[in-house]
Amino acid sequence: MSESNCTIASEPADHALGSSRGGWTTKIRALVDGTCPPVAVLLTAGQVGDNPQLAPLLEIYPDRHGCTMRLLAGKAYSHPSPRKLLRTKHISHTIPERSDQIARRKEKGSRGGRPPAFDVALYRHRNTVERGFNRLEHWRGVATRYDEYAITYLGGILLASTVTPHRLRN
Repeated sequence: MSESNCTIASEPADHALGSSRGGWTTKIRALVDGTCPPVAVLLTAGQVGDNPQLAPLLEIYPDRHGCTMRLLAGKAYSHPSPRKLLRTKHISHTIPERSDQIARRKEKGSRGGRPPAFDVALYRHRNTVERGFNRLEHWRGVATRYDEYAITYLGGILLASTVTPHRLRN
């Protein structure tokens, strides 16, 4: 049997459920292609931060040999560690700076360093992620998690992300 790029996820101990003010929640982390369907999906508990989940998402992402990749991300990923990770993987990125980072750099004056490059025109395309999630949430099973196990919920997300683009074309 040949080895494939596909990995079968195992059930996390917490079933990807985390407590927050609103109750038990699950966060869907996804890398979305320019055409809106997700190409890599990861489930985490609701209270888990965005920043540490970038590395596992990039490990899931299928390698596109010869294709350049640009990551458009929100301010949650503006910490230096994701930027460093993206540089080591040779992935260009457009991530805005948080206001406290800008203020800290201005306080330091000439020792504050250069601000990271940020392309406003490219950042406007970040809504493809929101459009991708909007299409997924038309599926009731994705919008409201009734599944007991995270792997079942992930299966529903993957099914919805596979079927939805074909449904839109017809």
